[in-house]
Amino acid sequence: MIPSVTTARRIVIKIGSALVVDPALAAPRMAWLRGVAADIKALRDRGADVIVVSSGAIALARRSLKLTRRKLRLEEKQAAASVGQIRLAQAWADVLEAEGLTAAQLLLTLDDSEDRRRYLNARATLTTLLNLGCVPVINENDSVATAEIRFGDNDRLAARVAEMVQADQLILLSDIDGLYTADPRRDPAAMHIPEVAHVTAEIEAMGGEPPPGYSSGGMRTKLVAARIATGAGCAMAIAVGHVDRPLRALEQGARCTWFLPHPEGRRARKLWILGTLEPAGRFIVDAGAARALSNGRSLLPAGVRDMQGSFERGDAVDVLGPDGTVLGRGLAAYGAADAARIIGHRSAEIEEILGWRGRDELIHRDDLVLL
Repeated sequence: MIPSVTTARRIVIKIGSALVVDPALAAPRMAWLRGVAADIKALRDRGADVIVVSSGAIALARRSLKLTRRKLRLEEKQAAASVGQIRLAQAWADVLEAEGLTAAQLLLTLDDSEDRRRYLNARATLTTLLNLGCVPVINENDSVATAEIRFGDNDRLAARVAEMVQADQLILLSDIDGLYTADPRRDPAAMHIPEVAHVTAEIEAMGGEPPPGYSSGGMRTKLVAARIATGAGCAMAIAVGHVDRPLRALEQGARCTWFLPHPEGRRARKLWILGTLEPAGRFIVDAGAARALSNGRSLLPAGVRDMQGSFERGDAVDVLGPDGTVLGRGLAAYGAADAARIIGHRSAEIEEILGWRGRDELIHRDDLVLL
């Protein structure tokens, strides 16, 4: 069954530089951005969470810094990002504020999505912002990222964000209305593909070289993003963005390519926790906590009777019932030293005990796998 934007509860929208920035003016396309903001407001009014991954920072600063040649060195990209990110964030803040929405800026690197502790930090921040009614606007942290820790394109960044927040859908707004059997700009016989069930080697071979201009992506990086997103159980669409109200157009049936989520995608991360990570410690819980976990709840400090091991935040720990039976495994939201101080206490007491306010849970249910 082909997905529909109307049914999604959490959506990540990726927008490339060519859509955000008017190259003739080296300025944001404010009229177009206002239309996207109106689309986001409509999604929010329907109850959906929305996260935006927006390119454009470097493109906005190129002209003012006289960096107009096609290829920039890494340090020049970092300098341009430092200047352009301010302009990009302001543009999004302005158009979202006009719709009564609050924009929040996050800058991420590849390390933030691969290191477990940074991953937990980033996900907790995004979840909190969504719960507070904000619209997170994310870009790669080009101003500090080294070559080794860069995504290099926001398509893959968007896919990692979708995976991180367990989004239902990832929408890549592009200059093309989906995937074709060949480059339609060069091959008039190229056929549009409305639906892709699996990103196979044959599908990946359809990706070409990045297009000219400011974009660092192209169809090849979009197919990499599709593999990441669908593998995490998230549907992904490639849709044309050069229209007013592009998300509304997609809802109304505009042509696009949908990449279908893997049926077992949501289980993949939990299988990784259970089968790949070695436990660094254990929590022994009481009968009440054991029942709560079996009903899909998170592990709260009040339900923990004892703990063992030396672990840091983000490490895997086993959860044992009162009789010593292993109930499951999860990622600790606190290191062992802090966890030892708060176990047996109510979550409302955490700030008083530690002197700072952390997560209410010792292990969030999204990070917990029961046996």
